Amino acid sequence: MSHQHHHSGSNLQLAFFLNLGFTVLEFFGGLYVNSVAIISDAIHDLGDSLSLGLSWYLDRKSKQGANSTFSFGYARFSLLGALINSLVLIAGSVFVIREAVQRLFEPELSDATGMLVFALIGVAVNGYAAWKLSSGKSMNERVVSWHLLEDVLGWVAVLVVAIILQFYQTPYLDPALSLFITAYILWNVIRRLRETLMLFLQGAPKDVNLQSLQDKLLSIPNVASLHHTHIWSLDGERHVFTTHVKLEEIQGLATLLRIKQQMKAALKPYGFAHYTIEVELSAEDCALGEY
Repeated sequence: MSHQHHHSGSNLQLAFFLNLGFTVLEFFGGLYVNSVAIISDAIHDLGDSLSLGLSWYLDRKSKQGANSTFSFGYARFSLLGALINSLVLIAGSVFVIREAVQRLFEPELSDATGMLVFALIGVAVNGYAAWKLSSGKSMNERVVSWHLLEDVLGWVAVLVVAIILQFYQTPYLDPALSLFITAYILWNVIRRLRETLMLFLQGAPKDVNLQSLQDKLLSIPNVASLHHTHIWSLDGERHVFTTHVKLEEIQGLATLLRIKQQMKAALKPYGFAHYTIEVELSAEDCALGEY
């Protein structure tokens, strides 16, 4: 687990520096080839770079251990990075859509050869960064990968347009492709934002079947019922589980120890980062009330 988190930080760091360096190159290159589309994308990538830098910082922050202020540690800071990234990407997509619509009403032609060169560099740089983050497990990495995928698809569109413009001059193809790609990315980002908000609101993670887990615990001999059963996720990757277990026909300490071992064995396949089980005997009443 820690090895995996280490790679998440290094991948975000690599993506940040690649994106920032390309943004600077893109801005001056856009001025050189007199392409408003490339300059606009440079501004969009600048926002991406700031967002990636924030994600990198929050990812590092999320690895800090627990203390008196954050008893679960800082894992949810990574989730905060995913939320901010989603909002930045939505704002950037709205900006691109506005620019594309404006180009449809006020068409302009750019330097097709210059666009071709920058499109090849853009696909290579952003494609490599997106590939490095494509296997990320945390919500933060997944949202950032969509950031980079948007840039890859955008530069693929520029590449296609640049090739076509070498043979056929039309000012409408570029904004039309931009609208299509941005709409696709926006749809996926909204889905990710919804998932991130669910985690923020402590919704049950989708990769754990709560009913199946409860059935496993209830199948253990001497387990009469469960109540106050809760499951949520710290960051989309590390989950937390708590429950109260009502026991019956407990003959002694040996029986209790056997039940505890069986419950731990039932929970082990789920890989919870933290779990708490409150054991109550049949003669006890739950202080919190059962539900």
